[in-house]
Amino acid sequence: MLIVSASMGAGHDGVAAELARRLAAAGGAAEVVDLLELLPLGLGGGLRRWYGWMMRSAPWLYALIYRVFFAPPPPRRHRRACAWDSPLTVLAAARLRRLVAGRRPGEVVTTFHVAAQAAGRLRGRGLLAVPSTVLLTDFAVHRMWLHPGNDRYLCPSPATARRVTALTGRPAACCAPLTGPAFRRPPAARAAVRRVRERLGVRPDDRLVLVSAGSWGVGEVAEAARVLAGSGRYLPVVLCGRNERLRRRLAAVRPGLALGWRDDLPALMADAYALVDNAAGLTCREAFAAGLPVVSYRPIPGHGRDGALAMARAGLSVHAGGPRDLLAALDRLADPAERARLVAAGAALFAAPSAEALLLGGAFAAAPSAPQS
Repeated sequence: MLIVSASMGAGHDGVAAELARRLAAAGGAAEVVDLLELLPLGLGGGLRRWYGWMMRSAPWLYALIYRVFFAPPPPRRHRRACAWDSPLTVLAAARLRRLVAGRRPGEVVTTFHVAAQAAGRLRGRGLLAVPSTVLLTDFAVHRMWLHPGNDRYLCPSPATARRVTALTGRPAACCAPLTGPAFRRPPAARAAVRRVRERLGVRPDDRLVLVSAGSWGVGEVAEAARVLAGSGRYLPVVLCGRNERLRRRLAAVRPGLALGWRDDLPALMADAYALVDNAAGLTCREAFAAGLPVVSYRPIPGHGRDGALAMARAGLSVHAGGPRDLLAALDRLADPAERARLVAAGAALFAAPSAEALLLGGAFAAAPSAPQS
């Protein structure tokens, strides 16, 4: 299988890498490629830098772009639900077609929305001879994920799958989150937890709350940290991703701990009280796997906000609208029944069929071919 991702943050690549690992373990073969690297003249790198600048410095601009170009209409207007073929989609499709001709895979799986558009365009026009599957990495469905040329969709929840089918007319199924095995709290992780606390200088009675800024290190995480620290009840541990400037700024004012990119996140989650998240991405799925309750606060605009609201509606997380709501949501997690409810809801996602099982011969094996135009 050819898995087409994009290095826009770490979530798309993380899902692609985990899927490739699982396919290999199941006896299959997979290659992961970065769509941005396929684009000519450094266009992919330029898009990555522009998106990063926009999310850090002008999130209002992304909110506007998302509202105009991404948000889909109601299902009854499904003919307008899918994104139009933008110049970027046409260029990406041409490059993807050339790559497929050279690699000759048995299937194309996309984990990034522009890649999904490109594969759908090729498949719908009869220019892609193998099945095309879209693996959604967002809880909320936006227009750029949708193209009726794709054969099938793998979705994070049954509600998402139903919406995708209503908007595209293509088969869609729910699959379990693609998180690494270390997040399922193996017994050996306890020693790692103790070592992490020792390295961070955390006291035994400190109640750690992880504050996620994603790999980009964006959003109003400094405010969230100040609210948590000011309560005196929680020690915020801000995960700044690869944003070294943010880490240094928070380290200077010390509203808790500010950490850069971490490879020991499973151990951190195993010891934390809760995760405060602003993007509804892969970090949330990892928290669900670790049995860590999730509270969404000040989500980033566009897909982040829509995803956070979708998770809350599904009972997977709590959406806090302001500082008082944030502290109240965290305080309620001290109630074993409330905590168990959220943990069970997240754990239930993993009862769905795995993505690799569906791809290698599950319910999608007999899916009809995509319509050609």
